[in-house]
Amino acid sequence: MGQTERMKTRNVIALLIVLPCLASGALVPVSAADDDADTANQSWHDLHQEVKAGHLVPMTAIMDWLEARFEGQILEVELEQDHGHGSIEYEVEMIGPQGQVVEFEFDATTGELLSIEGVNIEAMKKTP
Repeated sequence: MGQTERMKTRNVIALLIVLPCLASGALVPVSAADDDADTANQSWHDLHQEVKAGHLVPMTAIMDWLEARFEGQILEVELEQDHGHGSIEYEVEMIGPQGQVVEFEFDATTGELLSIEGVNIEAMKKTP
């Protein structure tokens, strides 16, 4: 297994652990440095509280939406805040059946799909 394949496998494994925990609130970072542990724990706690309070769409809802409409596997998920606009977005990277990598951006507060970027996106779409 090459380095790229190992990295992809680690990302998928990490997501399989992180995403269900984010939805359930059981996520506690395990690799944070001692100095950053309190900050990291607070960040995860704050994020969970935002999901629990209904201010952010659970990542599981985004994953379900993607799974219903696109072929592929999730490689990476990021939650980003645009400080200039105050918006919070999920960025989801998927690899398609032909090896194409596509990035989806969702509004984290509404779940609305904001953009899709990548090559050969049409080949990833599932037929209704």
